[in-house]
Amino acid sequence: MTLQECYTQLEGDYEGVLARLRSERMVQKFVLKFLNDKSYELLVTSLEAGNKEEAFRAAHTIKGVCQNLSFTKLYESSSKLTESLRSGAEADELVRQVEADYKKTVEAIQALQSES
Repeated sequence: MTLQECYTQLEGDYEGVLARLRSERMVQKFVLKFLNDKSYELLVTSLEAGNKEEAFRAAHTIKGVCQNLSFTKLYESSSKLTESLRSGAEADELVRQVEADYKKTVEAIQALQSES
């Protein structure tokens, strides 16, 4: 799988991230580092513990990383979750959407990593 195919699979903006980071090597380096980011795990454990403040910070971090890497689909859902947590609104459906988008993103990156 190429990096561009990975971005297609995770519904990201390959051209946008390439324009921002200027080299495919640099993009791939940061994309692969995403697998080691613990923000999603923190989000899940914080929500399970009822710690909405920590969950907000984790969702906000995911949103920022996804914005920087142009992971469009996960950025959009994590952005909505961030705003919902900020306002204290019910977020169960948004949490499920972030979970689905996160899994899709990780699967695409793992496929890229296994073929690199």
